[in-house]
Amino acid sequence: MTDHMPDDVSPAGRDLREYTDELRANHDIVRNVAGEWVLLRHADVVAAALDAETYSSAVSRYLQVPNGLDGEEHTRFRQVIERYLTEEALTPFLPVFEDVASQLVDGLPRGVVLDAVGDIGAVFAVRGQCAWLGWPTELEPKLLEWMADNHAATRSGDHAWMADVAEQFDEIIRSVVVPRRDGTDVPDDVTTRLCRDEVDGRLLTEEELVSILRNWTGGDLGSIALCVGVLVEHLAGSPDLLERVRVGPDAEVDAIIDEILRIDDPFLSNRRITTCPVTVAGQHIPAGARVKLHWTSANRDEEVFDRDAFKPDAHAEKNLVYGIGKHVCPGRLLATMELRIALRTIVGGVNGIELHPEEKPERAVSPVGGYQRLPIVLT
Repeated sequence: MTDHMPDDVSPAGRDLREYTDELRANHDIVRNVAGEWVLLRHADVVAAALDAETYSSAVSRYLQVPNGLDGEEHTRFRQVIERYLTEEALTPFLPVFEDVASQLVDGLPRGVVLDAVGDIGAVFAVRGQCAWLGWPTELEPKLLEWMADNHAATRSGDHAWMADVAEQFDEIIRSVVVPRRDGTDVPDDVTTRLCRDEVDGRLLTEEELVSILRNWTGGDLGSIALCVGVLVEHLAGSPDLLERVRVGPDAEVDAIIDEILRIDDPFLSNRRITTCPVTVAGQHIPAGARVKLHWTSANRDEEVFDRDAFKPDAHAEKNLVYGIGKHVCPGRLLATMELRIALRTIVGGVNGIELHPEEKPERAVSPVGGYQRLPIVLT
């Protein structure tokens, strides 16, 4: 490592997987142009994620339940949320997700160029989440349009635009929540049950409900779409692996998914704020500083992984795709189920997946990971 730590790193317009690989060759930690301290090494990211007292998650000015909460407050809300994300709670939805995937794949044209992210990943994500939450199918066009707008706004870095897009999404959520909170003749679905759930002996407020559902949908829709793109790209270049996904047991397919996502992790980073001075990789970080736990970089740390090599068994224990510690992703099981079903249905419904020979894949750039567009042909 070099002695000098850059303090003006700008990720704008960069593929962050490639960029953090470059940075990590000489640095354990950098400071970006926004003044955030970016942890690049696996050991430092893990240490920060496990130290919830030094690294607070109360970073955003907006209510974020539960990922923006600390201590006992986080624990109480997390207990509410995890009830909906256990294996017992999610298993009844497996045939629902399978039906969503089958209808989507059966309707895809063969022999023409498709975008694995937009035409497959995004549509599956919206339909799967709506089916799980009990949201009306009429919302699909709005949600797909919102995903495109949100991605564009996020890439632009225009905070006013991002805030406007975020408010648009909250309005979509309110259109589902308000009738369930105020009405009597309402469907018995996950959203209704959440609207009637309690924390600290009281009903969840509308603001808390919107925050929880925003977390379940707003972030997950884009993440699932990006994951499908990354997974399809990797499988298209590996017929043997594609066959293992087609016929392998669930545990093997899940391990394959996790390892591909480690190699190309679209869940880029999470923010923290220091509650006291701390030293990381020889750098003094003051109290009140903003810190980024860079999962993508940590998952490719050469000190821990054979970086680009596909080794699901050897790498599983250290894999940070879904985070670690108190704030580990509560929706990991849901995401794994959906991705397994999506992949199996795709590879089971076609003879092969080919990357388009002329249209190059378009990588997503900061602050998004994975692919912006992945042109493929189903045969």
